[in-house]
Amino acid sequence: MGENIASYLPEIYVSVGQTFLMVGISLLSAVLFGIPLGIVAFLTGKEQLLEKSFLNIFLNTLINIIRSFPFIILLVALIPLTRALLGTTVGPLAASVPLSIAAIPYLARLVEQSLREVPKGTIEASVAMGGTPFQIIWKVLLTEARSGLVLGITVTAVSFISYSAIAGVVGGGGIGDLAIRYGYYRFQTDIMVITVLLLIILVQSVQLLGNRIAIKIDKR
Repeated sequence: MGENIASYLPEIYVSVGQTFLMVGISLLSAVLFGIPLGIVAFLTGKEQLLEKSFLNIFLNTLINIIRSFPFIILLVALIPLTRALLGTTVGPLAASVPLSIAAIPYLARLVEQSLREVPKGTIEASVAMGGTPFQIIWKVLLTEARSGLVLGITVTAVSFISYSAIAGVVGGGGIGDLAIRYGYYRFQTDIMVITVLLLIILVQSVQLLGNRIAIKIDKR
């Protein structure tokens, strides 16, 4: 068993790197686009700062539609888009396209929920003091909800580590691809065990780091 794992160490290292690449790209996309989307979805809601019912309904419908897709179905459905953007549907970069599209609304919903936990009185007090929408968003909403936002990003990262493993089913690379090729198709139980352990270590490490940061920045 040890000799088998040792012979596959180079591939294991590559698969871990591919997983980091896929999760990193999707998480960066979620932070860049999901956080603003979640903020707008919150602010345009009923009795909120920028209330616009039509826009709010549209955004929530869009978020719900994408989140309702099982990831494996979304992965297959976005093959034409992935091919159009990258010219291929195989590899970690190709898998990053559906991962990113799934991650954006996923984090957006968590961001919206975190902002809802900010006391309404705090927002109203800021409005009464003449705060501009930007000031209220930056200095009140994001500041008060920062711990919840970090936990939301952490949950997203953990979820998309598992999603990246699913991408291995269609040749996306990463730890999931290694588990499918060797642990499943070739019945190499030792490789399957090592991939499961790697995923557990990754998930536990990310969750522990996220929890510690959230606790540290929570000033309530």
